[in-house]
Amino acid sequence: MATAAAADAVFMDRALELAARGVALTSPNPLVGAVLVRDGRVVGEGFHTYDGVRHAEIIALESAGESARSATLYINLEPCCHKGRTGPCTHALIAAGVARVVAAMPDPNPAVSGRGFKQLRAAGIEVSTGLREAEARRLNEAFARWIVSRRPLVTLKSALTLDGQLVLPHAKRGAGKGARISQKDRWISSPESRAEVQQMRHASDALLTGIGTVLVDDPLLTDRTALPRRRKLLRVVLDSRLRLPLRSKLVRSADGDVLVFTRAKENSPKARALRRAGIDVVRLAGRGSKPDLVEVVAELGRREILSVLLESGAILNSAALAAGIVDKMRVFFAPKVAGAAGRKPGAASSPARFQAMQELQSVTIEPFGPDFAIEGYLRDVYRTR
Repeated sequence: MATAAAADAVFMDRALELAARGVALTSPNPLVGAVLVRDGRVVGEGFHTYDGVRHAEIIALESAGESARSATLYINLEPCCHKGRTGPCTHALIAAGVARVVAAMPDPNPAVSGRGFKQLRAAGIEVSTGLREAEARRLNEAFARWIVSRRPLVTLKSALTLDGQLVLPHAKRGAGKGARISQKDRWISSPESRAEVQQMRHASDALLTGIGTVLVDDPLLTDRTALPRRRKLLRVVLDSRLRLPLRSKLVRSADGDVLVFTRAKENSPKARALRRAGIDVVRLAGRGSKPDLVEVVAELGRREILSVLLESGAILNSAALAAGIVDKMRVFFAPKVAGAAGRKPGAASSPARFQAMQELQSVTIEPFGPDFAIEGYLRDVYRTR
């Protein structure tokens, strides 16, 4: 017979599974799943989506009906206790007669944090916390970063060979000048890694790149998972001098989902032409000719962008790290050696820069086909303000 602790873990895992169904559907709200259990049997469950408005707890209560009385609620995030687009979920849980709440973690939202638990306990509901907290924190790390700082979580993604090089597209031997390279010849990583990158895009609100990448690769930068999402992936380009070609795939596919940050004049002929093509062109202050990366992230936060995937080349990656805007890194390594065919992802560091290097925290390594990805954090996103 399963112990009470084991049963709690099973039902919390189900709540986390339900919460994950809201990926790309809840932003700027958190991912929340709820399971109501009575006498060892699930009597109601639900997960939140932004357009659905109702919170996961309310959906679970409606599903359970009278069976919610004396039931236990398993939820990955502290129930809300304030009025927003909906009423407080704590009030609904109390009114329904729920006897116990098992929550993975407190809400990082300062308007809630701990207050929801306090209300439930004051009403006589037993509350326990901390079960599967690490998994719950990871699930809502983008929401946490944004709610405490109004800045999105920025994840730097890159792909390298085992000798730490980026592979530049070269014409095949014997090809004439100007010969084009197939996309297959440009790929460093495996199909499994590339599929995972698409999942990363799907879970992100925005993708950020530099004009150099656009000019070299002419990418679409889209979410190709075909999974549902509430709003389109925002494709963001840093383009100091507005060199974005009007015939590029980005411009030709723009449908209110391409944003260009520039230092060029907002009323220039090129800026007007891009706007006519459906591109949002924003001039930002900066140092010299480059937009201020800190202000870029701040502006995305003002637009309720919770998560940004940085997919770019060495120059922008280095600048983003130097500016301190990167929260998390995920680097895919392929079992290949570029040798003279590649290039180093950054210039050699001076002794002072070497001493200032940051060490990734909470590092994990995960295989993807023949490749492996190293992931780690540059800061605790739950404590960044």
